[in-house]
Amino acid sequence: MNVLIIGVGLIGGSFALALRDRGLAECIEGVEASEEHARRALERGLVDRIVTLEEGLPSADLIVLATPVDTIPLLTVKILNRIAPHQVVMDTGSIKGELCEVVAMHARRGRFVATHPMWGTEYSGPDAASRGAFAGRTAVICERERSDRDAVETVERLYGALGMPLVSMEPEEHDLHTAYVSHISHITSFALALTVLEKEREEQHIFDLAGGGFESTVRLAKSAPRTWVPILLRNKYNVLDVLREHIHQLQIMRRMIERDDAEGLTAAMQRANAIQKILP
Repeated sequence: MNVLIIGVGLIGGSFALALRDRGLAECIEGVEASEEHARRALERGLVDRIVTLEEGLPSADLIVLATPVDTIPLLTVKILNRIAPHQVVMDTGSIKGELCEVVAMHARRGRFVATHPMWGTEYSGPDAASRGAFAGRTAVICERERSDRDAVETVERLYGALGMPLVSMEPEEHDLHTAYVSHISHITSFALALTVLEKEREEQHIFDLAGGGFESTVRLAKSAPRTWVPILLRNKYNVLDVLREHIHQLQIMRRMIERDDAEGLTAAMQRANAIQKILP
């Protein structure tokens, strides 16, 4: 089939590579606002051609939206206004509540499948696209029953071919869970990086001592603000709820340290060790 990918960066570019490597697309075209990203996408062979949205839409069997989350809702409506009955539209964004609400009453709502492949890195742009990125990662489909059966089957077949387990969720459930497993991790990483950068003004050698634990914890602070500011603001109520609990837990541990409460710290860490059952 012919695939049109709007936004040929980390996710869109990796999706293009996956489709090409699995022989799932005859032609892959890309829409890219950045001239530099468009050039690199072509140089890397992520897409066959860079086109405008107007040029690419008529011949596309599948349209994939992989742009920042604040652009996806209105872009989805714009595309649904123009597509033919056989075309399928899907997104890859990490916020679903606002998107599903915006398209809920559209006459062609059934041609849209709201999805979120649960994969990403701290890097962005077409040079960050990588092969085998999605294998073994969960793909979430929201409001499955609101999409036409053939549209859902097309998307599920693609994700299945990429080796991705499928999970169905309602948009509100998805946005709450991603706040816990993804969004709070990024906030924590940004905050830790700012903390250490502030301290580094006083202690120039602090980074000389940084080990693997620090690197793995602060890695996400390299993520692009253009990606993450819209995510945090579009999911603000869930993020704030999770952030309140996170701050509460930090305050508890701070008080234990102030009181030299070794027993309390040990018990708290042992409870935290239970994460191994979820993430072995």
